[in-house]
Amino acid sequence: MVQIDIYSDPVCPWCFIGKRRLERTLAARDDIAATLTWRPFQLNPDIPPEGMDRATYLSSKFGGMERAEKFHDAIAEAGHSERIAFDFDAIQHIPNTLDSHRLIRFAGAHGPQAEVVEALFSAHFLEGEDIGDHGVLTRIAHTVGLDGHAVKAYLASSADRPEVAAEGLRARRMSIDAVPCFIIDGQYAISGAQEPEAFYPLLDLANFNKQAAE
Repeated sequence: MVQIDIYSDPVCPWCFIGKRRLERTLAARDDIAATLTWRPFQLNPDIPPEGMDRATYLSSKFGGMERAEKFHDAIAEAGHSERIAFDFDAIQHIPNTLDSHRLIRFAGAHGPQAEVVEALFSAHFLEGEDIGDHGVLTRIAHTVGLDGHAVKAYLASSADRPEVAAEGLRARRMSIDAVPCFIIDGQYAISGAQEPEAFYPLLDLANFNKQAAE
């Protein structure tokens, strides 16, 4: 079984695209069995806990809405090829994603981690929902089969805050400074939303090493 650790942020559109491309990769290579673990990486850890207005954020990040729109147009085109209908205009609020990452971590301990990741991407990029809001996160958790009451209590606590922060720091110490980043068997890294062909050689190498060690 090949282990793939995916460093990602739910507000990163290229991470959403990268998820789709990884899924295509693994569907095309059903000779390789893989286990996926989603790891936290906050692109904007300094955003206030309550989040911030999208227009203010985009003006700060891109220097104006015109540049931001060109950036989004390019992403929308790439997303279209992966059947992702990005609706950037629906996003009015940019969240701090710490609690989203905590929910992903919680889901990893209870089963449906990939489903939570997918639901977070969809809520943010397709519906414009505030994925920093505990009510939204609790509803998302419930829709994928997690105990809503347990998730609500978990989010209200400080559980896993240090662990999420530590994982993000560890990623940066590993020289991960952009996401998505895919780490295969703890040895091989693929950075960016790459097409399936970029994964094949490293998956083959990891699979060969596994078989040779048996």
